[in-house]
Amino acid sequence: MTLGLYVVRRLALSFALISSVFFGMLMLFEVVETLRRFGGGDTTMSEMLWISLLHVLATFYQILPLLTILASMMLFLGLARSSELVVIRSAGRSAMRMMREPFLATLLFGMLIVAGFNPIVAAASRAYQARLATLSAPDQLAQISLEGSALWMRQGDARGQTVIRASAVDPDGLTFTDVTFMQFERETGIPLVRMEAAEARLLPGIWQLERVKRWDLRSENPERDAETLDTLEMPSDLTGERIRESFSRTGMVSIWALPEFIRALDRAGLSSRMHRAQFMAELALPVLMGAMMMVGAVLCFRHVRAGNAGMRMLITVLAGFALFFLRNFAQVLGENGQIPLSLAIWTPPIASMLLALGVLLHLEDG
Repeated sequence: MTLGLYVVRRLALSFALISSVFFGMLMLFEVVETLRRFGGGDTTMSEMLWISLLHVLATFYQILPLLTILASMMLFLGLARSSELVVIRSAGRSAMRMMREPFLATLLFGMLIVAGFNPIVAAASRAYQARLATLSAPDQLAQISLEGSALWMRQGDARGQTVIRASAVDPDGLTFTDVTFMQFERETGIPLVRMEAAEARLLPGIWQLERVKRWDLRSENPERDAETLDTLEMPSDLTGERIRESFSRTGMVSIWALPEFIRALDRAGLSSRMHRAQFMAELALPVLMGAMMMVGAVLCFRHVRAGNAGMRMLITVLAGFALFFLRNFAQVLGENGQIPLSLAIWTPPIASMLLALGVLLHLEDG
């Protein structure tokens, strides 16, 4: 037990060191990019640093499996270089038993990351997108969200803001049913016009409304002066692609909110396949990190005096990138419906773990 805790502590220190180096590099690159985009304007340096931090968290979260295999490589190369690995093996501790505590610790750490760090990353991604939209086009900010079974949208221009609520939408993101429009004055936020349409179709640059009732809220008696129209057109800067992209963008909903968000997408008539893939990928992340730890360990298990230490390091890094790419590629295939989601998400980590286990058993047998 004491030996297992020692190895776990060494693994944690290696992971902390590797993570600090990569987080610093990512932060540096992101600050430079943010300065290039927003430098010279009204944005302060502290705000640009904050924007960079919000974006870096998502990138850092995505590369956690790579950091795990690098930390594992650093740990076992260090144990081999100091001959601690030889002492442990000569004391009768098999490679399988030696891997048990680090593997379980990696699984537990992955679960904590998914349960605790994932909501922080999702909130940071939402804050980054909102701040980026405000800095890029504050007068034409459009927001699209789901609440219950209703789809909410907001479009803006120099004259004011329009809030749109639809009960359902076709999968193409262009035809909406039971739609309500509320127009607000730009400066004061006073409601100006309310419109209800049985159906609304989004065409290039315009909304085409059918069976419309329009209330002028500036009138003394809006209901008495209400108009009933067969059709009505109003300008819009929204597009069907923009609406679909707003809900296909993953990483902005925490794992705790994903099940309800998926159900809301299904009720609204939108595709939830990408978010289902994200949810399953989050559940599989601890297993993937455990597999990465095992792969990094078995490739660096031999003593440094056996030679080819540099080659083993290179093979470990290449194996990490290959498994990371395979996992992302399989997830894309699953999101596109070319293979089942469960097969796309769970096959790479389980196959990686079995491969590492096979190599480990081969080393045990000599």
